[in-house]
Amino acid sequence: MVATQDALLAQMRRGTLQYCVLSLLADEERYGFDLVRGLAVSDGMVTSEGTIYPLLSRLRRDGLVESTWQESPTGPPRRYYRLTDAGRAALEGFRLEWRRFRDAVDHFVERTT
Repeated sequence: MVATQDALLAQMRRGTLQYCVLSLLADEERYGFDLVRGLAVSDGMVTSEGTIYPLLSRLRRDGLVESTWQESPTGPPRRYYRLTDAGRAALEGFRLEWRRFRDAVDHFVERTT
C-alpha cells in the first residue's frame, strides 16, 4: 500500500509543482536550491535539485520566469529566477482553477456514506 501512496503523491506533485514554484517566486526572486528548501517546508512537496532545474529551464523557455546571474557571498554566482507578467497570469489562472477543482474533489472524497 505504501508504494501506491508514494506513486499517488508523486503523480499529484507532478501536476502542481510548477505552480508551487511560481507561487514561491511571486513575492521575491530566488535561486534553485532556495526553491528546493522552500518546497521542503510543506509535507509532500519535498523535491530535489534534479527536479527543480529542468523545471526552471522549461518555465524559462515558456516565458513564465526569467533569470539573472548574481554574485553569491558564499560561493560561485547563482542564477536567480523571477516571475514574468506571463508567469503571474499563469499563476493567477491556476489559483482560480485550483479552487474550483479542489472544491469539486472535496465534494466527492469528503462524503460520508
